[in-house]
Parts: sequence; C-alpha cells; structure tokens
Amino acid sequence: MPDISRRRALTAAAAVAATATVATLAAPAASAAGHHAPATPDSFDEVYKGRRIQGRPASDGGHHHEHGGGYAVFVDGVRLHVMRNADGSWISVVSHYDPVATPRAAARAAVDELQGSPLLPFPAN
Repeated sequence: MPDISRRRALTAAAAVAATATVATLAAPAASAAGHHAPATPDSFDEVYKGRRIQGRPASDGGHHHEHGGGYAVFVDGVRLHVMRNADGSWISVVSHYDPVATPRAAARAAVDELQGSPLLPFPAN
C-alpha cells in the first residue's frame, strides 16, 4: 500500500464529506421541484365506536381553514381542529403528538383518545 500523507487523507475525507453533504441537500430540493400539493382527501361520514365522525372539504376561510388544509372534521357534530403537516400527515388537537395519514384516521384517533368523553369545541383565536 502506498504511503499517504496526513494532508492527503484529510483532503480526501473532506471531499467525501462535502460530496455527501451536497447530495443530501440537493435531494430534497430536487424532490420539491417536482412536488405537487397533495390532493384534498375524500369526504367521509361513518360511525366509529359509537361516535359519528365526518370529514369534508371546508368552505369557511377562517383560521381553521389555513391549518386544516381546507378540510373540516367533526366528532358528533363538534368540529375537531385538525392540521396537515408539511409531510402530508395529519394531527388533531386531541392526538397532537401522533401523526396519522388521513383526516379519517385523525378522527378515529381522537375518538380512541376521548374514551367516551365528549369533544369540547376548540376556541378560535
């Protein structure tokens, strides 16, 4: 094996690290260039564990419209505050730390978390 100087070894390691960093930073930018806004989820209306859950595109333009991605979710007729994350997952005010794939899943998670308790309206600020 040929002798390699410390300077050459450090230069090579820095070049590999820089290449890896550029590749890591360029990948999200490349995927964002072709990224399309996720489609609005389909409406739903069902009974889950004895509770009526509903979801539909929102028509109001208030504060909830901005965070809910233009989508409204209800549990027994009371609006469940939902929010769409940047990665497309959904959270609710009831299950905030447990992201799910759809608003329907967020409504079901809220029913599970409520354990029979009524959903109280979330105050609009």
